[in-house]
Amino acid sequence: MVPERAGPARVVSSDSEALILVDAGDNEIGVLSKGECHDGDGLLHRAFSVFLFDQQGRLLIQQRSPGKRLWPLYWANSCCSHPRAGETMAEATERRMLEELGVRSPLHFIYKFCYQANYENQGSEHELCWVYVGRAERFQLRPNPSEVAAWKFVSPEEVDRMMTVDDERIAPWFRLEWQALTGPYRDVVREALA
Repeated sequence: MVPERAGPARVVSSDSEALILVDAGDNEIGVLSKGECHDGDGLLHRAFSVFLFDQQGRLLIQQRSPGKRLWPLYWANSCCSHPRAGETMAEATERRMLEELGVRSPLHFIYKFCYQANYENQGSEHELCWVYVGRAERFQLRPNPSEVAAWKFVSPEEVDRMMTVDDERIAPWFRLEWQALTGPYRDVVREALA
């Protein structure tokens, strides 16, 4: 689905922005540019992923912009990015949901985890990712075309099916987080969205 009522196409991210380097315990150990954090095998940095559900329990997913360095045109969760140096996670998630989707939503922290994934010799994600859930209604959305190629609300069963199709282009963090949210954290998510 191409974004209906898309917001303005404006650049909201660059390889020069300063990200927060962390150790495996999520302790800040410095800052480095986004581009350098994603070079080679990547350097561990703080990130977040947001899963927004509508009142029918469907998940908002997005197809990443073709201009993305890593995993362009792959399907991903509702919103994901990084806090910038000096920015709290609450500030970062609010900023990014507005920049990317044109939406505000109260969020509930669910869990955090480390992962690393390489993309076709173009670089890597090596992140300590905080995962959140919240609510969003379709009519509220105004996705930024420079970030989002397409979007749709899908049922949990549809997401499960997408995850089983070998040639479906699914971002690696989305797969890992969906397994956790529908597995060990299922009850925590249900309570957060109640």
